[in-house]
Amino acid sequence: MRANTYVSFALLLLLAVPFIGCAAADNCAFRKDLTSTAIPAGFGVNIEFTDPQPGEIKMMSDAGLRWVRIDLKWDQTEPSKGQYDFSSYERLLAVLEEHRMRALFILDYGNPHYDNGKPPHSAVGREAFARWAVAAAKRFAGRGIIWEIYNEPNIAQFWPPQPNAQDYVALAMAVGKAFRETLPDEMLVGPATSGIDFNFLEECFKGGLLEYWSAVTVHPYRREDPETAAADYCRLRRLIATYSPVNTNGVKKEIPIISGEWGYSDVWPQLSSARQGQLLARQWLTNAANGIPLSVWYDWRDDGFDPTEPEHHFGMVFRPLKRGDDPIYNPKPAYLAARTLIEMFDGYRFEKRVDTGASDDFVLLFRQRDDIRIAAWTRSKSSHVVTIAIGAGDYQAITHTGERLDHLKLPVLTITQDPIYLAMKGSR
Repeated sequence: MRANTYVSFALLLLLAVPFIGCAAADNCAFRKDLTSTAIPAGFGVNIEFTDPQPGEIKMMSDAGLRWVRIDLKWDQTEPSKGQYDFSSYERLLAVLEEHRMRALFILDYGNPHYDNGKPPHSAVGREAFARWAVAAAKRFAGRGIIWEIYNEPNIAQFWPPQPNAQDYVALAMAVGKAFRETLPDEMLVGPATSGIDFNFLEECFKGGLLEYWSAVTVHPYRREDPETAAADYCRLRRLIATYSPVNTNGVKKEIPIISGEWGYSDVWPQLSSARQGQLLARQWLTNAANGIPLSVWYDWRDDGFDPTEPEHHFGMVFRPLKRGDDPIYNPKPAYLAARTLIEMFDGYRFEKRVDTGASDDFVLLFRQRDDIRIAAWTRSKSSHVVTIAIGAGDYQAITHTGERLDHLKLPVLTITQDPIYLAMKGSR
């Protein structure tokens, strides 16, 4: 197979994600036909280490997480020209596979042996990067890895001195061609933009990268509520549809969207660790109901203790390490929210958003065969009563962090900004 052979993202994830063109932002969000992804196949976290602490990956797995996303750094794995050392990633994969988890490896950053360590921008640098990327993929071929071309190339922090879309496209094209010629069954994705940078994304699509990518990855960071991402996903789907290549049968290539990095720091204004947990649940539920087959939370553990440094407080778990304990970190509400969501909706697929008559109310119905479960919350600052015109009866209710509540009798329900989950009484 060559560049005109499409690698199926759906097959790799054991998901079926049909492509849906969006006619307008107001009718393409929260639709059943956007996804048939079963929870929790597509939930994970970003990590920044290849040698986890004893018990660390187990703690992730115990929460139901199925993926980790991590930099596979060029300078660290090609220490001498043409000499590759992927041993640290082999160790990580061994632990992940022991706990039924998978990896998204980011092929990224410069190497002092090429282009003075800057992002590859010369023909020689691009060719060397592509050789290294193929060597990494050959080392780990057939192990269900997602390979991502670079991290946030649209900002100067990661593509100094200034981002250059054409340089990025040339690099990604070199990698794409090399992968499809030698490793056509490995999954390649990109461009992992900081935010949903439509201008940068369109340059990638114009450059022909959708021919080689199995999914488009973005980092939908925002200070606003996570539900606002739904309109952005609609716009991005329309853009993908405009440039998506057509196969020999005249059918457009199906290209889903991955939310590869997205979190909220619990020291941002108006935030707290409790609010962070609430937003994780709402983010993942919004993604699940909008055809996003993989959602990766940033970050796994807090990076530090400075109460004024936002970068120290994106984690699902607190520092410090509790060596020898189980769990080895104190869980934050974000961890509890992830675990509760996955336990509650394990094996369920999004069915529909139930209309309450208010655009700020979110009542999402999930189904597994004949059994239904409900997630309900509002963006409104005021709690209020809604009438849910479906599935009337007695329900067991739990909070988004796992506390059991009294049984509730629908169709009347009081909702707040904290998601509440409902399981029909007597269901498993």
